[in-house]
Amino acid sequence: MTESAAPALPSPRHAPLWALLLGKLLAPWIRLRIEPADDVAQLVADPRPLCYVLERYGLSNALILERACRESGLPSPLTPLAGDPLGRKRAYIALARRRGAWFGRPRTRTHSEGLEKLLARQRTHADLDIQLVPVSIFIGRAPDRQSGWFSVLFSENWELVGRFRRFLAILLNGRNTIVQFATPVPLRSAIAEDLPPERTVRKLSRVLRVHFARIRAAVIGPDLSHRRLLVDKVLASEPVQKAIAEQARRDNKPVEDAWRKAHAIAWEIAADYSHPVVRSLSFMLTPFWNRIYDGVQVHHLDTLKDIAPGHEVVYVPSHRSHIDYLLLSYLLYSHNIVPPHIVAGVNLNMPVIGPLLRKGGAFFIRRSIRGSALYSTVLSEYVAMLVGEGFSLEYFIEGGRSRTGRLLQPKSGMLAMTVRGFLREPRRPIVFQPVYIGYEKLMEGKSYLDELDGRPKQKETVWALLRGAIAMLRERHGRVAVSFGEPILLDAILSQHAPDWRERTVDDNERPKWIGEAMDDLAQRIQVNINRSADVNPVNLLALTLLSSPKHAMTESDLLEQLALDKRLLAAVPYSDRVTVTDMEPAQIVAYGEGIGILQRTAHPLGDVLSMDDETAVLQTYYRNNVLHLFTAPAWVACCFQNNRKMSRAGVLRLGRTLYPFLQNELFLPWTPDGFGDCLEATISQFIAEGLLKFDAATDTLSRGPGQTDAVFRLRTIARSLQQAFERYFIAIAVLVKNGPHTLSTGELESLCQMTAQRLSLLYAPAAPEFFDRTLFRAFIQKIREIGLVKTDAEGKLDYGDELEAWAKDARVILGRELRHTILKITPETARAARAAATPVAAVPSADETATD
Repeated sequence: MTESAAPALPSPRHAPLWALLLGKLLAPWIRLRIEPADDVAQLVADPRPLCYVLERYGLSNALILERACRESGLPSPLTPLAGDPLGRKRAYIALARRRGAWFGRPRTRTHSEGLEKLLARQRTHADLDIQLVPVSIFIGRAPDRQSGWFSVLFSENWELVGRFRRFLAILLNGRNTIVQFATPVPLRSAIAEDLPPERTVRKLSRVLRVHFARIRAAVIGPDLSHRRLLVDKVLASEPVQKAIAEQARRDNKPVEDAWRKAHAIAWEIAADYSHPVVRSLSFMLTPFWNRIYDGVQVHHLDTLKDIAPGHEVVYVPSHRSHIDYLLLSYLLYSHNIVPPHIVAGVNLNMPVIGPLLRKGGAFFIRRSIRGSALYSTVLSEYVAMLVGEGFSLEYFIEGGRSRTGRLLQPKSGMLAMTVRGFLREPRRPIVFQPVYIGYEKLMEGKSYLDELDGRPKQKETVWALLRGAIAMLRERHGRVAVSFGEPILLDAILSQHAPDWRERTVDDNERPKWIGEAMDDLAQRIQVNINRSADVNPVNLLALTLLSSPKHAMTESDLLEQLALDKRLLAAVPYSDRVTVTDMEPAQIVAYGEGIGILQRTAHPLGDVLSMDDETAVLQTYYRNNVLHLFTAPAWVACCFQNNRKMSRAGVLRLGRTLYPFLQNELFLPWTPDGFGDCLEATISQFIAEGLLKFDAATDTLSRGPGQTDAVFRLRTIARSLQQAFERYFIAIAVLVKNGPHTLSTGELESLCQMTAQRLSLLYAPAAPEFFDRTLFRAFIQKIREIGLVKTDAEGKLDYGDELEAWAKDARVILGRELRHTILKITPETARAARAAATPVAAVPSADETATD
């Protein structure tokens, strides 16, 4: 039976006197940011009774809410609704409340009696239309540098804090207070579901708690439970329980011993995410970045913000420095995006540094997990748990830092764990976010060269990192660019390889072929999209240009013209709409290079000469390689005219398509063979427009000028950037053909190619460090096997047919006669030496073997 309606007298809009007095005391310490403005404006215009809902009870929250309502023109929460259904002369309720004395351990209550009273009032007074307005209050979301160290420690988090901590938070961070009003929830709609009263209260409470949790996660990041709880959850999972039992059986020991082993593994892996520590690191890193860098440029972040809502984001950046870990998380946090959980090598889990990184969201994995089923299962389950809970992740699919400046061939281990975790429980769609990180100066530059020369990698220690940090503070490292590439939706990849993947079930021990193919495709797309978002800085252009000159030197006029030409080529034939290029003019680029110490100027009556010394030139190969892929098409066209005055247009395109699979494999290029042909066509047209080439339509012939003209000089400079790649390809083919079919295994061919390249570099012009990088030879050999030029016989030896020899003859188009003769001459000497050696050639240190993090 419905009671008669109470008179709908308008409630007063002003707070009581005591609240106004306390509000005045609080006012100097509070500065509000009220959002969103559109929702607040709609609330002001709504004549229906409003009851505000707070996530947590507290006098300070009530006073902040009252002030926000007063400034926005809304009814006061400290005046009763019509009929005072709450019975406390107020118009707000709170879902959670801590009860306890000022001292001692408080008790937490997680239900709201006020919500129950409001629902009862709505049932008995059908004409009422009470609107619940969820209001989120955050004190100290992003304290600035002037706020002080303690401001960071007492900023907003997921804890239900006590009175004293809240008091300190207001004193320290009150001037950074955010008040968010949400869309009202009509009580009539909850009543209309016709559920029992108790269920209605529970359901509405749950909906409100989920809303507050989502808002809090969006503003301050996810709530990741204590590390101990995470470890217990992993160990209690069915796959880990089975792995523990199997480990006990294999070791012939009690299950308790295997459980302790699994616990130690999980404890070693798990992050211990702490919001105060993340804020503290942000606070500490701001002056650090300002000290060592002249600026951090961020490109295409808006695309991430557009796609991130509703998706779990997996960040997959290029890996060039230990700074990558800190820089990306810092930038995301400073742009109000929750920092991800980062996969870090266990080598960084050292005293002091390890716990700090762990609390910043890092979890540590071993470099190799082969041979340890228990470790693999625990790690997979931990990753699956993070994926299932919707936490963003970050890992480097290259497996280690690049020592050459090129992207490394990807490793799909973490990708597979992520995808398997998603397939087990696909709650939220996953988007992979490629990120290009470009530096003008690396702190690890010299150590990378040492490793490429065969010296062992220095082990990371606290003291080594401390020395490195101190050394960094003494130098300027130019600018850094962080560019977000085109996101990759996992659903689209899976649907391409298995349209019915949603209906399929995949056991933890099952390795279906379609998942492996999908992972390989995903890994390649990530690397391609990283390269498609490259940033071309002044150092990249100077390195690309001067390293292509014989003595790493040019007259100032030639250098300025070549820099201008490079920029025109990038603009005329765009590699991607996400590539960004420095807006400096050539003269500004030269002045910048002199300012940061990579260029030396030698005065001369006929014109100043700008150069790089030998050590700087070797270091600059790293920065040239960062953007080498952007000049693949121009370099190929120019290479065709290194040793040829004339060549048919069709011949340039045919050979370009023939070589493209190898260039694509090495440089992660985005085109199909036909697409690369179109790019070559556009490049040829631009070369003709620049006066570098001439075209005779009657004979379909392209030609360059004679002798040492400026146009020929420009062509040769462009060509040399990619020349050594073609030399490596010819070395591999020459070694294989000289030794004959059914003679060399893949490993032996790799070793002989590396030794030939080293000998060529020692006897003739010094080459870039990656010229004899074994991993590049390995990738080339793997590619010629994939496309069928080379096959493996029953004994593991390499066999080939006439096609390979014909392919080798095409090298005369690109490589000069003297260079081809030199390679052919030293190749049999290397082969004979390898056969005569008592120890295998494969023992020679390689960049791949020594350049692991």
